[in-house]
Amino acid sequence: MLNPLHYQMSEYDCGPTCLLNAVSFLFDREELPPDLLRNIFLYTLDLPSPDGIPGKGGTSHASMRFLSRWFTDFGKAGRLPISSKYIEGDDVFIGEGSQINEALQNGGIAVVRLWFDVAHYVLLTGVRENGDLEMFDPYYCSEPFDFAPEIEIVLDRPTEYNRVVPPSCFNREEDAIYALGKPEERMAMLIFRGVAGETADPESLSAAGA
Repeated sequence: MLNPLHYQMSEYDCGPTCLLNAVSFLFDREELPPDLLRNIFLYTLDLPSPDGIPGKGGTSHASMRFLSRWFTDFGKAGRLPISSKYIEGDDVFIGEGSQINEALQNGGIAVVRLWFDVAHYVLLTGVRENGDLEMFDPYYCSEPFDFAPEIEIVLDRPTEYNRVVPPSCFNREEDAIYALGKPEERMAMLIFRGVAGETADPESLSAAGA
């Protein structure tokens, strides 16, 4: 049975919440081993706030890169049919030739870092024929964005998505809602049931996060 996707419990845990939602989206509840869930929490919330309070800075790129490699190794060990690939910089964009779009079109999903008042993680779960992306934002909001009417709030698809966002929102470099931001700040963690949807080169997957 698939679980409804979850909202973050604090201002800081969007990273681990998106990773938990990723495995909830791809796997039935009965399939998920406890050590997978434990390690998601163990290696996230690793950044301190500017005044040194642990976890208040959220989750770092380094932690996401490590967990991407760990997911793939976990799959290779036969614990769960899962694999992942970490991409960053100019490789992170939405549209033709995007590894994110390719993953979504081949049964994968993507945890991406973008802007939502502050740096924030969301889960991309699908792409529509017109190019709009289906997304689950773990920060709860039930009202439309008056300043961004092109973003659709969806409340009746709890196991799939809660936003529909046009690609034009993502590729911006400024600090605007759901913008991926400057290339040097971009990252995405592509996650698949199986080996990259059974389409990617296994050797390249073994180097994910390198």
